[in-house]
Amino acid sequence: MGKVIDCFAGGGGASTGIEQALGRPCDVAVNHDPKAIAMHRANHPRTYHMTEDIFEADLRAVIGDEPVGVMWASPDCTSHSRAKGSKPRLSGLRMLPWAVHRHAAEIRPDVIFMENVAEIRKWGPLGSDGRPIKSREGEEYRRFVDAMGELGYEFDCRELVASDFGAPTSRKRWYAVLRRDGLPIRWPEPTHGDGLFGAPPVPASSCIDFSDIGSSIFERKRPLADATCRRIARGIRKFVVDDPSPFIVPIGYGERMGQKPRVESVHRPLGTIVAGGTKRYLCTPWLMKYYGGVTGQRIDVPLGTITAGFGGHFALVSSFLVKYYGCGTGQSLGRPLDTITAKDRFGLASVVIDGEEYAIADIFLRMLKPEELKRAQGFPRDYIIDRYDDGRPVPKGQQVKMIGNSVVPVMARAIVEANMGLPTRP
Repeated sequence: MGKVIDCFAGGGGASTGIEQALGRPCDVAVNHDPKAIAMHRANHPRTYHMTEDIFEADLRAVIGDEPVGVMWASPDCTSHSRAKGSKPRLSGLRMLPWAVHRHAAEIRPDVIFMENVAEIRKWGPLGSDGRPIKSREGEEYRRFVDAMGELGYEFDCRELVASDFGAPTSRKRWYAVLRRDGLPIRWPEPTHGDGLFGAPPVPASSCIDFSDIGSSIFERKRPLADATCRRIARGIRKFVVDDPSPFIVPIGYGERMGQKPRVESVHRPLGTIVAGGTKRYLCTPWLMKYYGGVTGQRIDVPLGTITAGFGGHFALVSSFLVKYYGCGTGQSLGRPLDTITAKDRFGLASVVIDGEEYAIADIFLRMLKPEELKRAQGFPRDYIIDRYDDGRPVPKGQQVKMIGNSVVPVMARAIVEANMGLPTRP
């Protein structure tokens, strides 16, 4: 097959998928960020790592005269993404795909795989204000494709959604396959999706640690911002009060000091119900997105696109429900001796579930953890994100950045398998 190279390797999402597809590690990984390389090296110790600017990297000096079978390239997409809005772009980042052309001309890989945001198709020149020139949208993109064709590469591209292939995220990206070996370009068939392709989508709930619900929004030292409170209120209305089938997690109570929280699976029968009625609660969680004007999403569908920003812009919000007896009381999780009345907080904000009426007793909130985001992005559970190869701890913000910037491993695996002669696994 020849050498396998991962350009723009980051924390290792593409390398992980490629290794799963080919049954062997990448030979070379390139990235300008020493922190990304340190995380990549912790997980891919058999790969040769280059901490260099992709335009300056001398791949020929590393691989010698050996042929290159596969090159994966995921140039930084932030200056192409529509999430950038009307803000000025960084022209240097927008030129990164030309590094792919430069290396293709020098080492001539048999197959090149690329990943980027869908807006890459609109890649064109910037005006003096640093913003794309509307009338010239797609001009640079077409020039790039033509230039790759002059090197002998057949080109095809598609926009694919990761949840259609078994990842717990609905991340949508542009993928391109370029071949100069005379074989046809192939695309993997979707394997998941609402009964259309066989298996149902993998939900976000499969990645969530329900033993950690967070802390009450009413007992914070620093009050939540008004915008956050409005998002929570909209979420309660949409995903709890007005939802005919909210996602329910039964919460056990009465743990001993040091005992693991008795959080029961929503997919298993409810445990013994005690006569007092205040030993058990229902929790209706949903995911709040920190995007302007967005309410959030249900937890039983794939997670939305994970970004590199702190916390991934996702928070777990949980409304604790207690059986409502008109003037009855209930205890919120985490306060063994404190009895609160539903009316004290939400009055008649009641929810009917399977004919039973419940009142909202409390609302808990926390950001999603890096480990949860890692699983939602489709990384293996044993993938190391909390420490570098030398044992130094990785700050949480850096962990999230690595995850948000990474290629979904499931997608790299599926696309490489489809084109390198191996069957696509379900």
